[in-house]
Amino acid sequence: MTATPHFTGDANPYGGGDPYADYRTADFSFTHLVDLADRRLGGGVIAANDEFFAERENLLKPEPAEFDPERFGHKGKIMDGWETRRRRGTSATEPHPTDEDHDWALVRLGVPGVVRGLVVDTAHFRGNYPQSVSVEAASLPGSPSPEDLLAPDVKWTTLVPRTAVGGHAANGFAVHEERRFTHLRVNQHPDGGIARLRVHGVVAPDPVWLAALGTFDLVALENGGEVEDASDRFYSPATNTIAPGRSRKMDDGWETRRRRDKGNDWIRYRLAGQSEIRAVEIDTACLKGNAAGWATISVSDGEGGEYAVVLPRTRLQPDTNHRFVLPEPVRGTHVRIDIFPDGGISRLRLFGTLTEEGAARLAARHETLGG
Repeated sequence: MTATPHFTGDANPYGGGDPYADYRTADFSFTHLVDLADRRLGGGVIAANDEFFAERENLLKPEPAEFDPERFGHKGKIMDGWETRRRRGTSATEPHPTDEDHDWALVRLGVPGVVRGLVVDTAHFRGNYPQSVSVEAASLPGSPSPEDLLAPDVKWTTLVPRTAVGGHAANGFAVHEERRFTHLRVNQHPDGGIARLRVHGVVAPDPVWLAALGTFDLVALENGGEVEDASDRFYSPATNTIAPGRSRKMDDGWETRRRRDKGNDWIRYRLAGQSEIRAVEIDTACLKGNAAGWATISVSDGEGGEYAVVLPRTRLQPDTNHRFVLPEPVRGTHVRIDIFPDGGISRLRLFGTLTEEGAARLAARHETLGG
């Protein structure tokens, strides 16, 4: 297994020009997975012990952190992240914080899931980042309050032990804890600032909730659907196609580069479980001069199974939501959409119900993960 790249120490003071020119980052093996803490999935930073310089909510903004060297407020430099005041010791003879002193923030995941990796991003925090960070996780039912999470009987599992981090860097951590979590506690030792937090993993939906819904979107991220592969991710990730809500701008969907051959582009999905699909939506919202021209939908039942076309090649219109009721329910575990010849779609919705076998497997996995 390749070691996760690691950064430590200060970055150089900002010297003008592009503030990301000297940003330290790397290709982490887990960042293709969904961000379980994404605000668009319902993630939130519900409490922090200190946010004197910059508010905690900035941690989960979907866009990269920005830096304006001229922007100051009545408390000092305004940073695009979460930044706490400088900690002090107890007296003139003990001016430094203790080894145990730290600041913390409580993060509610947008969807419960198994965490595969985290990125603690200190972009633009060059000399005011934490010396080290640690991350813990817990699983609680319902919608617990900060007081509920901080109760002494809550069991927290360490995902990232206290580890030194670097300033103005994407600090990545692989996680190997095969359990379902709903909340994180992010600690910075002893104080400082973090620009963004990304929590990459696999959604683990509640089978009781899905059973109560009956018919639902079988491929939606929040219900446990996932993108397994795609022919092209040049302009935007294929995962956007199963994100919540309708796309509000062009880069919130999936767009491929322009093809100069006779091939076509495609995405392959894994459903929440074995299901019977009854209806399909293919949305090209906000794709006006670059929408796919035609699309087909194929379904496979089982890993590595044969794909059968259930929606033949169909003309798509730009900036339009297309709805199709299938002649009869189609059973499957995987779905592939092919677009012709290139371009993009913004969302794919597959409506139906889990089969008895699919529901049983989902319930067994939920129990295995501690749900």
